[in-house]
Amino acid sequence: MAGMRQSFHDITVATRGKGLYAFTPQVRDWVRASGIRQGLLTLYIRHTSASLLIQENHDPTVQTDLERFLSRLVPEGDAIYEHTLEGADDMPAHVRAALTQTHLAIPVADGAPLLGTWQGIYVFEHRRAMQTRDVVLHLLGE
Repeated sequence: MAGMRQSFHDITVATRGKGLYAFTPQVRDWVRASGIRQGLLTLYIRHTSASLLIQENHDPTVQTDLERFLSRLVPEGDAIYEHTLEGADDMPAHVRAALTQTHLAIPVADGAPLLGTWQGIYVFEHRRAMQTRDVVLHLLGE
């Protein structure tokens, strides 16, 4: 029986404004290279105005619909926001991140994340401007 091991890795995702940015291939490649065959993969985004999602990777209209829905739910320029120092899109970005997820947990088997056929891993950017987002991966297993 092999002992438990753990491994850490950082992935940088460049964004071009609001929307979803897939990075599933980078995650799969790193998990495979780690040598850990069974375990639990945790992903954590180190930002307060972006989030992580597992979402459909086949039809891009799912992604644009999600963006439109959140834009309606959390509009920019709402008079209730006091925090405007970093721009009109910043406080809505914080609210959107609070409504979504900053971390994910994905089982790993046979050296691969157990994603469904149509599932992809995304950074969900909530700011209008280009950003560089850091995602920490932690894999625990054997």
